[in-house]
Amino acid sequence: MSVLCIIPARGGSARMPKKNLLPIAGRPVLAYSLIHAQMARLVDAVAVSTDDEEIASLARQHGADVVMRPLEISGDTSTSESALLHTLDARRNDGHEEPSLVVFLQCTSPVRRLNDIDNAIQLLRGTGADSVFSACENTRLIWGMKGDEPVALNYDWKNRKREQEMARQYRENGSIYVFPPTLLRETGNRMGEHKRIYEMDYWSSFQLDAPEHAELLDWILRRPEYSVPTISSGAVV
Repeated sequence: MSVLCIIPARGGSARMPKKNLLPIAGRPVLAYSLIHAQMARLVDAVAVSTDDEEIASLARQHGADVVMRPLEISGDTSTSESALLHTLDARRNDGHEEPSLVVFLQCTSPVRRLNDIDNAIQLLRGTGADSVFSACENTRLIWGMKGDEPVALNYDWKNRKREQEMARQYRENGSIYVFPPTLLRETGNRMGEHKRIYEMDYWSSFQLDAPEHAELLDWILRRPEYSVPTISSGAVV
């Protein structure tokens, strides 16, 4: 089964211009996902979908293929699915065979252990699931709003349980998705009806969504359990 890792990385961002190139712990944030993908034993090829030449250059330096994304699917409202489908189509038009599986990495979620991608792929293969997504356990008490009134979403506030008594819950962390391209093409979605959760730890579930997140991610990525080697042109140096 061939596995293609796709990393969408736009040049623009409404809240943080050039967010995907922001230096975190000595590397551009995109570099972490590139290294994780290249270090995964079960990944056969890595492709970066971008509209930005600087991002394209960084991707090539890390041994990834580049698919330049048209402007009509590069805006703030463009979906990840549109970038994934465009990448698959572009590679097929260039003569590449359709992969058996796609691994979609969100580059603004740069904290992973080096075996996370392989473990997520093996989870899908070993369970017969049609899709896998990464998540962390959720022990927070979540409230929504109904008009001006707060509404408890995941617990009964009239019968408050201790954390250890609550039913097990997970929060999707956006780091890793694994699925066959047929699922994406047929449904337009990265998830199918028969999903499995690949559980990641607390620190692996932080994302770069605002400037204040950079300092925390810098601290996390300097921890030894999340250290990554240097990769140049696809080779570890």
